[in-house]
Amino acid sequence: MKLPRGASVAWSVPFALAFLLLLNYPAAGQQAEVRGALLRGLDKITARITTFESPLAEEVQFGTLRIITQTCRKRPPEETPEVAVFLEIDEERPGESGSQPLFSGWMFASSPALSALEHPVYDVWVIDCSIEDADSDLPESQKSPAPDKADAKRE
Repeated sequence: MKLPRGASVAWSVPFALAFLLLLNYPAAGQQAEVRGALLRGLDKITARITTFESPLAEEVQFGTLRIITQTCRKRPPEETPEVAVFLEIDEERPGESGSQPLFSGWMFASSPALSALEHPVYDVWVIDCSIEDADSDLPESQKSPAPDKADAKRE
């Protein structure tokens, strides 16, 4: 490759790196905004599985557990599928003041045993990131029906 007269290789390298970095970021408006994480919990005593949404930076109650989702990352569809969620899980026991921290870290949807909550009664694992609906600009009458975040689906 011939460089124009007066151009040096030292200047072309940073521009090439900047161009490659920009290729990795989607154009504005192409990626939906992450609202939180879709989690599934198991109550080992009753054998009930509950699927629930945990909005970012909001506390969600599952049994005696308090779950706060800090961030949710999902790979684009053209890459190997992976969902990673950073969770903080505490337990509030009846009759005790305060809460006991149980888990703080990343959980992965493809490998739930890699970083799991260890609790005698409850299991919690990651299903997906919940994203803002694509039809959010539509009037309410034309939007797709979506479950309320306070409702939990039991299987």
